[in-house]
Amino acid sequence: MERVVQTSAEYTLRDQELMRGAERYFAWQARLAKRELGRRVVEVGCGVGNFTRHLLDRELVVAIDVEAACVAELRRNVGKAPNVAARQMDVADAEFVELRGQGIDSVVCLNVLEHVRDDAGALRNMAAVLRPGGKAVLIVPAFEGLYGPIDRNLGHYRRYGKKGMRELARASGFEVEKLRYMNAVGFVGWWVNARVGRGAQSAGQIRVFDRWVVPVMERLEGWVEFPFGQSLFVVLRRGEGKRLMRR
Repeated sequence: MERVVQTSAEYTLRDQELMRGAERYFAWQARLAKRELGRRVVEVGCGVGNFTRHLLDRELVVAIDVEAACVAELRRNVGKAPNVAARQMDVADAEFVELRGQGIDSVVCLNVLEHVRDDAGALRNMAAVLRPGGKAVLIVPAFEGLYGPIDRNLGHYRRYGKKGMRELARASGFEVEKLRYMNAVGFVGWWVNARVGRGAQSAGQIRVFDRWVVPVMERLEGWVEFPFGQSLFVVLRRGEGKRLMRR
């Protein structure tokens, strides 16, 4: 049975602004994702630009979001960067596929796919805009059993397991290159929040996590692959020469 989720532009923008304090966490994500990305990138779900600002060295960044307020704030945050095009757009819509004419070699979608009702359609669209051999880099929430009040308030339709992600990716025209858990400590924190019924992360939680936990976890997870984590880090490659059909 499909979940009914509900959020608002105001809640989304407030959460994006709150997360701007997690500079080390976004830098960790950036270091993981950037090494997989090419020169011409589509960022799906750019928000207010917390990750976009790490991509200003690319030849082209097409940053899209469904929320007009987020796109407007992104434009203010990145200024007049000539290589950044900010657009209000939904990855699941046919309009997104028109980006295939931009010579896109990479799509990055961090903590966004769980917000899309038709995630399979979204992944097919990502594959459709990529050159053959192009990559999609994702971070998605892991473990359906962790689903709780924060997920509902953020508008998450689901959390993902490794098996389900593999099946979804292959059905959408991708080959799986990397699939691993990240943020093992965050797994514990999210589990606690889900059990005690907290509906939001506090600014204090985010500050402590970002200052004290992220540096340790990034180093540790660079050495050891944990069998659990708050998120899945996923790198997908569009099959060489495959013809992708929209359904």
